[in-house]
Amino acid sequence: MSLTDMTDKMFIFPQETATAHVKLSPKQDNFTAVTVCHRTFTDLKRDHVLFSLATPDNPNGFLTWGFYNDLSLSTYVHNNQVNFPGVDYSPNKWHSICTTWDSATGLTQMWLDGQPLTIKYTTEKPLTGKSIVTLGQDQDSQGGGFDVKQSFVGMMTDVHMWDYVLLPHEIHKFMKGQSFTPGNVLNWAALDCEINGRVVTGAKQTVCFN
Repeated sequence: MSLTDMTDKMFIFPQETATAHVKLSPKQDNFTAVTVCHRTFTDLKRDHVLFSLATPDNPNGFLTWGFYNDLSLSTYVHNNQVNFPGVDYSPNKWHSICTTWDSATGLTQMWLDGQPLTIKYTTEKPLTGKSIVTLGQDQDSQGGGFDVKQSFVGMMTDVHMWDYVLLPHEIHKFMKGQSFTPGNVLNWAALDCEINGRVVTGAKQTVCFN
């Protein structure tokens, strides 16, 4: 894999496939807390994966999903799912999304376009073992098991991951496009990535920050 500076760039997933994805290598393997942030744009009229982290014993280690029918978001931690309904996850616009989880309490929270969503419980079980992250596809087995009907089509940028719960003021900085502490596990400006299939790296389009 190569280390890539994706500053001012984005990944474009231009068509629905069961193969196109970006594989990311986290800088560590074991997690007792996680924050993941990213910006996405899609016009999909079906449910789709946004971020997929699989461990050796659990393909649903840490996931974020977008649901079309009720314009809601969802998170999985160790296959424990919590939904965040009643949000404005509408198509054809940029969305800034952050998700936090802490094994000390088992609490999980999502943020959408500057707004915190209800804090919910998932699991207190840490994530262990060498993890694989994919963008564009949901891992039903570690590193594979892709389903075209779960794939992401659209654009994605500013993907960061931390091994701790990011403080609210740092999340707000990310949401506003201001200077923030970059991810210490995944850093968009120094991304260990491997592109597979039809994924294009393009210039980052103007993002309307909330």
